Amino acid sequence: MNAVHIVTDSSCDLTEEQAAAAGVRVVPLNIRFGSEEFVDREQLSVSQFYAKMASTGLLPETSAPSPGRFEAAFRDAAAAGATSVVCINLSSELSATMQSARTAANALSGEIDVRIIDSLSITGGLGTMVLAASDLAASGADVDTIVAAVEAMVPRTEIYGALDTLENLKKGGRIGSAKALLGSMLSVKPIIRIKDGSVEEAGKQRTRRRALEWMRDQLFSEPVVEQLSILHGEAADIELFLDMIAERFPRENLRIGTIGAVIGTHGGPGVIGMCYLRG
Repeated sequence: MNAVHIVTDSSCDLTEEQAAAAGVRVVPLNIRFGSEEFVDREQLSVSQFYAKMASTGLLPETSAPSPGRFEAAFRDAAAAGATSVVCINLSSELSATMQSARTAANALSGEIDVRIIDSLSITGGLGTMVLAASDLAASGADVDTIVAAVEAMVPRTEIYGALDTLENLKKGGRIGSAKALLGSMLSVKPIIRIKDGSVEEAGKQRTRRRALEWMRDQLFSEPVVEQLSILHGEAADIELFLDMIAERFPRENLRIGTIGAVIGTHGGPGVIGMCYLRG
């Protein structure tokens, strides 16, 4: 039995099976379509989310879990034998989720040793940190070792995303320093980067294919790429992108997944993201 248990939130975009296999507890955010609110994963699956976004035409919104949801996860870990909990969350620049986790940890101070880490990341970047923490916990590493290892990954984690539309990002208010893209929003295919936990413009291309080629070239220009994962929002051209990078990064060596409702809300349909650790 691992002495350290790992908790994260549903923006990690690990599947239920991946999280269960890793022994990770996932605290869900909330997704709102107009007046309807759903608990991510519990009341709305990934496929239902994309279908609802397409059929309603509504731009969804997200909200952070309550501190109580985190408190329940931490207590559950302690009841299962955890001596410490490491909770890794999506960037504090993009969500109040980490604030909720901190509030819960403070409420349990003296009862349970909980360490909160700001990933300054999202989706596959966060997921990679969570899986690394889980592997360390399974190998018997102590809580300080796990925290130090994850914190060392934070500045090395890169995320780029080719968006099909900026509408969702704009409406959600998460556009950060990528505001310059808005002026020519209709005539370009934007590429964003997560830097220091915020969204910034990485590039813009006239066509979707050129945007994917830009992403490929960026990936190929890195001297060292570790733990590459490719995640997408039900993108019709995901196979095209995987073929584009296959000569250096064959798909059997990648973690490929679907971007869930939390990040899909802001990235919009058709987003393709690449997440990796620089050398």
